Amino acid sequence: MRLKDRVAIVTGAASGIGAASAVAMAREGARVLVVDLDEAGAKRVVEQIEKAGGHAAAARADVTRAADNQAIVEQAMSRWGRLDVFFANAGVPQWKTDLEEVDEKVFDQIFGVNVKGVWLGAKYAMAVMKRQRRGVFLITSSTSAIRPRPGGQTYAASKGAVITFAKALALEAAPYGVRVVAIAPVATHTPMLPTFMNRQAVDAESLQRYESTVPLGRLNQPEDLAATAVFLASDDAAMITGSCVEVDGGRCI
Repeated sequence: MRLKDRVAIVTGAASGIGAASAVAMAREGARVLVVDLDEAGAKRVVEQIEKAGGHAAAARADVTRAADNQAIVEQAMSRWGRLDVFFANAGVPQWKTDLEEVDEKVFDQIFGVNVKGVWLGAKYAMAVMKRQRRGVFLITSSTSAIRPRPGGQTYAASKGAVITFAKALALEAAPYGVRVVAIAPVATHTPMLPTFMNRQAVDAESLQRYESTVPLGRLNQPEDLAATAVFLASDDAAMITGSCVEVDGGRCI
């Protein structure tokens, strides 16, 4: 078990990449705090983990709020006495929209969750990890930060910001033995996929057209990212920090 007896917090973990990552980390021996605005969904993930013999707890949190980020770190510490992994995965997408048509409230929401939410998670997790002199801080970025598609400029900018943040934070954290890594998925089969495809629902023709832009010929499954997160959180990735790991089937080539 690569994460035996470690403690992980995963945000945006009621579904998609976050849920798959929480389950995979628990399977590898971690005790996982499953965090989401959707508390019922987070509890369902906890039930799944516990039925498989793992250890987890659910927490409702709005990652754009400092108090909520502080609370989830304190909850993990109070419950399990340490914090080894913080996966800042919560994010919101953008409908395909030309810039002049993007409402300022949309910008605020996207940057609030995708950037401020990551920054606040790091603010409270890093204080613990530096004190422990160990830890891994993971961030879900996106291939849109590297190869953006038309009409997604605000989302792409938010995901580019957290790649730079990961690099800057990695330099700050390295003397304490703490690693920071961004993960850049290509489009993934999650509840957000229709928005990325600019559809109310995914249809076979649009999916085939989208998949054709990926050299390996398919989109990610959440488990592809979960496997990456487990690897990066483990000692197998002990020399990886400040990187952006592309999980994209060749999309960014």
